[in-house]
Amino acid sequence: MTQRDPFGSEAPLVDMAEFPSWIVFEDDALLILNKPGWLVCHPSKDGPLSSLVGAVRTYTNLEKLHLVARLDRETSGLVIIAKRPSVARKFQMAIQERKVDKEYLAIMDGALEKEIEVKQSIAHRPNGLVKIKNHVSDDRTAKSAVTVFEPLLKNDDYTLARVLPETGRKHQIRVHAEWLGHSVVGDKIYGKDESLYIEFIEQGWTERLNEHLAMKRQALHCHKYHFNFPDGAVSFEAPLAVDMDLFCRENFSEDYTLSI
Repeated sequence: MTQRDPFGSEAPLVDMAEFPSWIVFEDDALLILNKPGWLVCHPSKDGPLSSLVGAVRTYTNLEKLHLVARLDRETSGLVIIAKRPSVARKFQMAIQERKVDKEYLAIMDGALEKEIEVKQSIAHRPNGLVKIKNHVSDDRTAKSAVTVFEPLLKNDDYTLARVLPETGRKHQIRVHAEWLGHSVVGDKIYGKDESLYIEFIEQGWTERLNEHLAMKRQALHCHKYHFNFPDGAVSFEAPLAVDMDLFCRENFSEDYTLSI
């Protein structure tokens, strides 16, 4: 990896010597990866090693790959890549038909006192500083969304939560966390000051971001997938990303791993 800050506005290139350590599962049909929280999924203008898909093409020597489910750049965890169209269809249909259980881990601001199910529709926010931002809305364009937040550990400052999204709207977990008043730690868009996102895009990591954000990226991790196929269930699990693990050890007790 280059010396470029992985959480700067321009991420470094993937180090292919490190890439195999991201593999959760691989066979001739699938490649399941534990994506770090600094890497985009889709190919970019900066060459094959600037994205997860580009790195996978380099690793597999396959030109045609099928990204079953993507993650935002700053979300770490499970990414499913199919090596054949038929396999991609099988997994994508399971997601569309909600025959899959997904589990995320999130570090949230403040103390979430009890488990809560958020049933709030989500729409694109038409006005505001950040053009890609969504919000809870009763607008006619809003789509139904359901997220369950279960606190695992908490103190006055932070909560480590298990998050179960029952639908798959864009930015759903982050939108619902903001609506709850417990934004995901490090979230530049759905945190306390969305101007931090603009500053990050234009300047990279700055002293002002350092003062206002407890982590350099949003503390959200795709932890588990459980597919309920008719021919048998299939599950995958990705260990918590190193930066989130370190944050938890510094802010909760060292035995916090017993809770996840």
